[in-house]
Amino acid sequence: MKIAKNTVVSVNYKLSDAQGELIEASREPMVYLHGGYENTLPKIEEALDGQENGYQVTIQVEPVDAFGEYDAELVKIEPKNRLPSPLEVGMQFEGSPDDDTQSAVVFTVTEIAEDKVVLDGNHPLAGMALRFELNVVEVRAATEEEIQHQHVHGPHGHGHDHGHDHGDDQGEAGDHFRSHPIH
Repeated sequence: MKIAKNTVVSVNYKLSDAQGELIEASREPMVYLHGGYENTLPKIEEALDGQENGYQVTIQVEPVDAFGEYDAELVKIEPKNRLPSPLEVGMQFEGSPDDDTQSAVVFTVTEIAEDKVVLDGNHPLAGMALRFELNVVEVRAATEEEIQHQHVHGPHGHGHDHGHDHGDDQGEAGDHFRSHPIH
């Protein structure tokens, strides 16, 4: 079966930076609903469209088509006493950017000094050209329910039979590529 709108694609991937340094390799295949549902990066869909099981390709995705350019205005320095403790580098908090027109941003603690904390609201991969090695391992027709809900159900997808509500389905830990790209 060829990859087309409303097919469910299972793909193993290796993600590297433009210099070829490995950032992440899939332990389980990434499973997504193909067809512009923002289940993965549009450039990944573009590269796989019309292909079949066993297809392999390496693509390079520029920041504008991945997680956006790095925005220095999303870096804040806050007094340490304004944040909960204990505080560690890598912790994340949701907050509002200084510009009120934008929606909430997830800030990551990148540095802790005596009484100040550096918070970075950029996606960890923002500003980076990314290289994806993709290997299609399965293609199947999506179910009516998957098409209606605009994402995959069942193994490695978003099961609804365990009392999850729609809002907290975030995929597996480490699976960054379901994220919406920033335009």
